[in-house]
Amino acid sequence: MDAAAEAIAESGPAGWSLRELARRAGVSHAAPAHHFGDKTGVLTAVAAEGYTRFADALEAAGGDLHATGLAYVRFAVGNPAHFAVMFRPQLYRQDDPDLTAARARATAVLARGVRGVAAAADGPDGNADGTEAIAAWSIVHGFADLWLSGALPARLGDDPVAAAAPVIGHLFPE
Repeated sequence: MDAAAEAIAESGPAGWSLRELARRAGVSHAAPAHHFGDKTGVLTAVAAEGYTRFADALEAAGGDLHATGLAYVRFAVGNPAHFAVMFRPQLYRQDDPDLTAARARATAVLARGVRGVAAAADGPDGNADGTEAIAAWSIVHGFADLWLSGALPARLGDDPVAAAAPVIGHLFPE
């Protein structure tokens, strides 16, 4: 898995082969195919591991949505290979049980935080059409993706979490 993450971080989700992965891991050229089946199997395992780590990071942030948003950015920057795969479902087997469980856990953590904010603002049913969830996800995911791609202005500095805090604060104040 470490070799896969390194290959993805260097070359993107499509820029490596199973043979390259075996070389990086120091195993026989047939080992990745034997263990994962194919490249899609590797990417499925990377996404499942990513969602598990992601859920752990989000849960550690507690119930505060601002802190959860910062944890989202911190996760993306700290796990760029996983992040590059997780939100591109065409790359992996979406029905994999490990992946499905990990993704559901991460989604539930995010949903709890958004429901809490929506309920505080709009009553116990929150925002029925889910726009708070989409807004929160768009802000933190967009910021993380822009940071990873190097598209944000240099004046933001070199700390992605510190740079994200005021941006996320526009939607969810500290």
